[in-house]
Amino acid sequence: MDGSVNFYRGWDQYKTGFGSAAGEYWLGLENLFHLTLRKKYELLVDMEDFEGNTVFARYSSFSISPESYGYRLHVSGFTDGGAGDALIHHTGQKFSTFEKDQDSSVLNCARLHLGAFWYNDCHNTNPNGVYRWGADGTLRAVGVEWVQWKGYDYSLKSISMKIRPVQ
Repeated sequence: MDGSVNFYRGWDQYKTGFGSAAGEYWLGLENLFHLTLRKKYELLVDMEDFEGNTVFARYSSFSISPESYGYRLHVSGFTDGGAGDALIHHTGQKFSTFEKDQDSSVLNCARLHLGAFWYNDCHNTNPNGVYRWGADGTLRAVGVEWVQWKGYDYSLKSISMKIRPVQ
Protein backbone atom coordinates (compact mmCIF):
# COMPACT_ATOMS: atom_id res chain seq x y z
CA MET A 1 0.00 0.00 0.00
CA ASP A 2 2.70 2.51 0.90
CA GLY A 3 6.03 0.74 1.45
CA SER A 4 5.92 1.14 5.24
CA VAL A 5 6.38 -2.60 5.89
CA ASN A 6 9.38 -4.53 4.58
CA PHE A 7 8.13 -7.76 2.98
CA TYR A 8 11.62 -9.20 2.41
CA ARG A 9 11.39 -11.54 5.39
CA GLY A 10 12.17 -15.08 6.38
CA TRP A 11 10.12 -18.24 6.52
CA ASP A 12 9.03 -18.01 10.17
CA GLN A 13 7.51 -14.56 9.67
CA TYR A 14 5.64 -15.63 6.54
CA LYS A 15 4.44 -18.70 8.42
CA THR A 16 2.97 -16.74 11.35
CA GLY A 17 2.16 -13.39 9.70
CA PHE A 18 3.30 -9.80 10.21
CA GLY A 19 2.27 -6.18 9.81
CA SER A 20 -1.00 -4.54 10.78
CA ALA A 21 -4.39 -5.57 9.34
CA ALA A 22 -5.23 -1.85 9.11
CA GLY A 23 -2.34 -1.31 6.68
CA GLU A 24 0.33 -3.50 5.11
CA TYR A 25 -0.17 -7.05 6.27
CA TRP A 26 0.57 -10.72 5.68
CA LEU A 27 -1.99 -13.01 7.37
CA GLY A 28 0.38 -15.96 7.71
CA LEU A 29 0.69 -19.20 5.77
CA GLU A 30 -0.38 -21.34 8.72
CA ASN A 31 -3.51 -19.21 9.19
CA LEU A 32 -4.29 -19.44 5.46
CA PHE A 33 -3.89 -23.21 5.56
CA HIS A 34 -6.27 -23.60 8.51
CA LEU A 35 -8.83 -21.20 7.04
CA THR A 36 -8.95 -22.97 3.69
CA LEU A 37 -8.84 -26.49 5.17
CA ARG A 38 -12.49 -26.82 6.19
CA LYS A 39 -14.36 -24.58 3.75
CA LYS A 40 -14.10 -23.67 0.09
CA TYR A 41 -12.69 -20.15 -0.41
CA GLU A 42 -12.45 -17.74 -3.31
CA LEU A 43 -9.69 -15.18 -3.87
CA LEU A 44 -9.95 -11.59 -5.09
CA VAL A 45 -6.77 -9.72 -6.01
CA ASP A 46 -7.35 -5.95 -6.28
CA MET A 47 -4.66 -3.72 -7.82
CA GLU A 48 -4.09 -0.03 -8.42
CA ASP A 49 -1.37 1.74 -10.38
CA PHE A 50 0.05 5.20 -9.72
CA GLU A 51 -2.22 6.74 -12.35
CA GLY A 52 -5.33 5.72 -10.39
CA ASN A 53 -6.31 2.80 -12.65
CA THR A 54 -7.77 -0.24 -10.89
CA VAL A 55 -8.16 -3.85 -12.03
CA PHE A 56 -8.77 -7.21 -10.40
CA ALA A 57 -8.34 -10.93 -10.82
CA ARG A 58 -10.83 -13.31 -9.19
CA TYR A 59 -10.39 -17.02 -8.55
CA SER A 60 -13.41 -19.11 -7.57
CA SER A 61 -11.22 -21.60 -5.71
CA PHE A 62 -8.28 -20.86 -3.39
CA SER A 63 -6.49 -23.09 -0.88
CA ILE A 64 -3.09 -23.73 0.68
CA SER A 65 -1.56 -27.12 1.47
CA PRO A 66 -0.02 -27.75 4.92
CA GLU A 67 3.57 -26.85 5.75
CA SER A 68 4.64 -30.47 5.22
CA TYR A 69 3.74 -29.93 1.54
CA GLY A 70 5.43 -26.54 1.39
CA TYR A 71 2.22 -24.49 1.76
CA ARG A 72 1.52 -25.26 -1.90
CA LEU A 73 -0.84 -22.79 -3.64
CA HIS A 74 -4.03 -24.01 -5.34
CA VAL A 75 -6.08 -21.53 -7.40
CA SER A 76 -8.57 -22.06 -10.22
CA GLY A 77 -11.69 -20.57 -11.76
CA PHE A 78 -10.14 -17.32 -13.03
CA THR A 79 -12.33 -14.29 -13.83
CA ASP A 80 -10.61 -11.36 -15.51
CA GLY A 81 -11.26 -7.89 -14.18
CA GLY A 82 -8.67 -6.34 -16.48
CA ALA A 83 -5.55 -7.67 -14.74
CA GLY A 84 -5.00 -10.92 -16.63
CA ASP A 85 -4.20 -14.26 -15.01
CA ALA A 86 -0.76 -14.05 -13.39
CA LEU A 87 -1.46 -16.78 -10.83
CA ILE A 88 -1.82 -19.54 -13.44
CA HIS A 89 2.00 -19.56 -13.45
CA HIS A 90 2.09 -19.98 -9.65
CA THR A 91 -0.64 -22.52 -8.87
CA GLY A 92 0.73 -25.79 -7.59
CA GLN A 93 3.95 -24.15 -6.37
CA LYS A 94 5.41 -24.24 -2.87
CA PHE A 95 6.02 -21.01 -0.97
CA SER A 96 9.60 -19.68 -1.02
CA THR A 97 11.54 -17.16 1.02
CA PHE A 98 15.17 -16.09 0.71
CA GLU A 99 16.32 -18.78 3.17
CA LYS A 100 13.80 -21.50 2.19
CA ASP A 101 14.06 -21.96 -1.58
CA GLN A 102 11.22 -24.22 -2.75
CA ASP A 103 10.62 -22.82 -6.24
CA SER A 104 11.00 -24.67 -9.54
CA SER A 105 13.99 -22.61 -10.71
CA VAL A 106 17.68 -23.47 -10.42
CA LEU A 107 17.97 -19.93 -9.03
CA ASN A 108 16.60 -18.71 -5.70
CA CYS A 109 13.66 -16.63 -6.96
CA ALA A 110 12.97 -15.03 -3.57
CA ARG A 111 16.54 -13.69 -3.40
CA LEU A 112 16.66 -12.75 -7.07
CA HIS A 113 13.36 -10.82 -6.94
CA LEU A 114 13.67 -9.52 -3.35
CA GLY A 115 10.39 -11.02 -2.19
CA ALA A 116 8.65 -14.17 -1.03
CA PHE A 117 5.85 -15.99 -2.84
CA TRP A 118 4.71 -19.17 -4.56
CA TYR A 119 7.45 -18.76 -7.15
CA ASN A 120 7.67 -21.07 -10.13
CA ASP A 121 10.52 -20.23 -12.52
CA CYS A 122 10.36 -17.39 -11.21
CA HIS A 123 7.25 -15.15 -11.31
CA ASN A 124 4.39 -13.50 -13.16
CA THR A 125 3.44 -11.65 -9.99
CA ASN A 126 5.56 -10.52 -7.06
CA PRO A 127 3.12 -8.95 -4.58
CA ASN A 128 5.63 -9.23 -1.73
CA GLY A 129 8.38 -7.49 -3.69
CA VAL A 130 9.97 -4.07 -3.14
CA TYR A 131 7.64 -1.04 -3.12
CA ARG A 132 9.06 1.14 -5.92
CA TRP A 133 6.53 3.88 -6.83
CA GLY A 134 5.64 2.95 -10.40
CA ALA A 135 7.80 2.47 -13.49
CA ASP A 136 11.41 1.68 -12.63
CA GLY A 137 13.72 -0.44 -14.76
CA THR A 138 16.88 -0.06 -12.68
CA LEU A 139 16.50 -3.49 -11.07
CA ARG A 140 14.49 -5.92 -13.19
CA ALA A 141 11.46 -7.69 -11.74
CA VAL A 142 11.89 -6.85 -8.03
CA GLY A 143 8.86 -4.58 -7.56
CA VAL A 144 5.27 -5.23 -6.54
CA GLU A 145 4.31 -6.59 -9.95
CA TRP A 146 1.45 -8.23 -11.83
CA VAL A 147 3.15 -8.91 -15.16
CA GLN A 148 0.02 -9.51 -17.27
CA TRP A 149 -1.17 -6.00 -16.44
CA LYS A 150 1.91 -3.75 -16.18
CA GLY A 151 4.97 -5.88 -17.00
CA TYR A 152 8.13 -6.58 -15.02
CA ASP A 153 9.30 -3.01 -14.49
CA TYR A 154 6.19 -1.37 -13.05
CA SER A 155 5.67 -1.58 -9.30
CA LEU A 156 2.02 -1.21 -8.31
CA LYS A 157 0.71 1.42 -5.91
CA SER A 158 -1.37 -1.21 -4.12
CA ILE A 159 -2.23 -4.87 -4.30
CA SER A 160 -4.44 -6.79 -1.93
CA MET A 161 -5.30 -10.48 -1.84
CA LYS A 162 -8.62 -11.12 -0.12
CA ILE A 163 -10.32 -14.44 0.55
CA ARG A 164 -13.84 -15.30 1.60
CA PRO A 165 -15.86 -18.49 1.91
CA VAL A 166 -17.74 -19.47 -1.24
CA GLN A 167 -21.48 -18.95 -0.73
